[in-house]
Amino acid sequence: MQASKTENRRKAEPFYWLSAAKPKTSSEIVNEARDALRTVKTQRPFSPTDEQRKLLGSQSSLCRQNRCPVLFSLDTSRSDSSESRPNSGVRLSPLTHKPVVIISEKKDEASSVFHPTPPADAAEVRKVSSACKGLFRATSLKDLFSAKVVPLDQNEAKLDFEEPTMMMNNFDRSNNNCLAEQKLYTSFNDESRQLICYGNTSRSGSEDFMEETPGKFSLQLQGESDQMEDPGKKSSQLRSSSPMRRVTGLKDETRISEWEEEDFFWHTRILPILRELEKREDNIEHLCLTCTKLHQALGEGNMLGKRFKRRNILLKTLYKLVDIDSDPLSLKLAKIILAMKVDGKNLLSVCKLIFKICRNENNYFIIQNDTLLDYLLQVLGNEDIQTNHEALVYCMAAVKVMSEKEVLRFKMVSKGAVEMFLELMKQINNIKEHDIYFSKLGHLLVQLAATLRILASCALSRRQLSPGGAIPELCVALEQRSSDKDVCIWIVSVLSKLSTYSDFCAALADCSRCYIVFLALLNKYQKQQDLVIRIIFILGNLTARNDQSREQFFKEKESVNTLTSLFQTYYELDLNALTWHDDRKGTKHLKYPSEAEDVLIKLIRVLANLSIHPRVGAALAAAQPVVGLLVTVLEYKSVNACEELVLNAATTINNLSYYQVENSAVQDKKLHIAEMLLKLIMSDNMDAVLEAVRVFGNLSQHHEIRDFIMQKKIYKFMIALLDSKSREVCFPACGVLLNLTVDENKRAFLMEEGGIGKLVDCLQDFGPADWQLSCLICKTLWNYSENMASTASCFGGNTDELLMLLTALLDEEVELECSLDRDIKDCQRIYWEREFKPVAEKLLDRIQSHHSSAESITPF
Repeated sequence: MQASKTENRRKAEPFYWLSAAKPKTSSEIVNEARDALRTVKTQRPFSPTDEQRKLLGSQSSLCRQNRCPVLFSLDTSRSDSSESRPNSGVRLSPLTHKPVVIISEKKDEASSVFHPTPPADAAEVRKVSSACKGLFRATSLKDLFSAKVVPLDQNEAKLDFEEPTMMMNNFDRSNNNCLAEQKLYTSFNDESRQLICYGNTSRSGSEDFMEETPGKFSLQLQGESDQMEDPGKKSSQLRSSSPMRRVTGLKDETRISEWEEEDFFWHTRILPILRELEKREDNIEHLCLTCTKLHQALGEGNMLGKRFKRRNILLKTLYKLVDIDSDPLSLKLAKIILAMKVDGKNLLSVCKLIFKICRNENNYFIIQNDTLLDYLLQVLGNEDIQTNHEALVYCMAAVKVMSEKEVLRFKMVSKGAVEMFLELMKQINNIKEHDIYFSKLGHLLVQLAATLRILASCALSRRQLSPGGAIPELCVALEQRSSDKDVCIWIVSVLSKLSTYSDFCAALADCSRCYIVFLALLNKYQKQQDLVIRIIFILGNLTARNDQSREQFFKEKESVNTLTSLFQTYYELDLNALTWHDDRKGTKHLKYPSEAEDVLIKLIRVLANLSIHPRVGAALAAAQPVVGLLVTVLEYKSVNACEELVLNAATTINNLSYYQVENSAVQDKKLHIAEMLLKLIMSDNMDAVLEAVRVFGNLSQHHEIRDFIMQKKIYKFMIALLDSKSREVCFPACGVLLNLTVDENKRAFLMEEGGIGKLVDCLQDFGPADWQLSCLICKTLWNYSENMASTASCFGGNTDELLMLLTALLDEEVELECSLDRDIKDCQRIYWEREFKPVAEKLLDRIQSHHSSAESITPF
């Protein structure tokens, strides 16, 4: 029955089978092995004849035929950790039946001659013999190749033998034999034969088979370049999956045991899983579960990383499955490949695959509930930024996409990713401009900065972004990469976000060169709107903090000229380009703000902040180009269409109008400015009205403006504003009225428009709550009553009420009771004592004295 089965199988196979040797007993095998070890010293090195050399050369040539392209540029002929290592492979010599390690595929025939390991001394032989005995007692050959370990075809009763050359030819011709190496034995009667070894297959003899049938084998020939400790011993070391292993040249028995355990685990746990993957079934869910099982098994067997001897075989199998169009499956495969610590082209390929998966919004759920982030962070933290810079770009891009999701962003921060990113930026900054990798790392820096920009919006990640650590590195990167527009845009974007927080803004202000860098970029990329607007926004935040930042920026060379040039550029762009948008009804309207207007808004904000500093403000007030551009904005822009732009311009003019300096451009244009302010007062925008009133409060110090106010009846509007019950509105309006009462011929308007009664009401409303406003009201009444004949003719029916208010407000106990807020109590008392009290006392004395006499009183 056994013979018939064998005959049937021989007829079906496309090659001839050799006669099988009679199986030996375990005792015969052990004795034969001992004899071989004892006589090893008498063996002479084998030297092939010319005929054998020709046969060996034809076998090598046959194995290199019909190569197929490798998916994802998988290079199994060299280690992932050594890009420059020459191609190495394993070939079978048809005469010795021993694996020959070929370090390089040179045409010199002498390089393919097999040189056995020199014989060991007697002590070493005894040591090895003892080890072999222990191995045979632990596991028998029959148990290792039992049906439980390697399932065979049901029609096969035993394994036949065949010559290795015929076996390799069969591998090249057919893909029908699943795991063909399980069927191969070598006769132990032939001294020239040995146990078939499990090594790796590189890009030499059996590559065609590897390409066509991924994973459908367990025979692995020795020669994996990144697993051998000593390259000089590659041609002499032999490994076997059998407990009866050739240990010539190996002295560490513990290592032998580890190899045996790995071989056994590979055949019992890994190969069955690979067979499931080889089927390439349409059931994606089943393949995903199988990949998960494979990943777990590899971890249990300590087979993850570069030390695993069959990693190239495993990687080939995994890469073959990537062409299945399934992102969940590709994600499983990618994690295993990353766990194998690939680098070079293989790392680049898997990072590209991961980026493709991550940027698909439909994959968010599987990524969110997966551990992919851990593997990506390991790559970013461990890989060399120079040799693997392109792979890191895709890896960082995938992380950036993941950071856009809140759940993943939280995981990222909790795993210390922020510190890792800053360390990565520091490494990039250490690469100087003359380095060949400098420009290549710009792409990585773009993705890194884009990720930090997202994290800067998260409060949790900002706590890990130490101002003293993040800001200096960002500034260094910005200065070094000033010629790379994309890098500059993203780094400036990060800084613009961080500058909105006081601690980061203070750290940025401490970087003395940041102003120089910003000005250089503004001059270099003047029309690059997205970059310019962010830099201007940062400068606006810096100059809003303190006088030191304002003065430091102003002292930088050409700082004001740069701002003026930008102002002129974007003003012209705004005039020449109208941006439209469609409303819900389909009609077109002017879109606001346009890109140019947005720059102008933030640019004027910087000028307004700078003008707060006394010396800087005085210098800007005398700068004709600056004031001229501000006035131009009021001329051609409507507050209803461009509210923020017009309000910023009015605020800046108000700040500059405060400084009474020689050659003031504001004073030179004060009447023209007053005309523009009149348009704002007549608008329905209360903020615009308020800004215009403030400017009139400063400009009304000049008699030309006071005449303009009376001529245009603007004073009536100021009196009406006293009814607003708002301190912000009443204070500037009262300031204008105070300046108007300086001219004796203009004081009567207060009584005609009911101004006296409204001033008394304001004093009653704000009194002890605002001593500054109360002082302003008393000064206005003091000027108004300078030449009064009697209280009745001057104050009318408001006299008694005014006397009661002044008496009460001058009471110190009332002042103390009203100042309930402890934080401002001391400040308010100073205002009461130094400003309000002197004026109020004089006004009270004047009113009381005119009750009984018409005595003249000296003006205040």
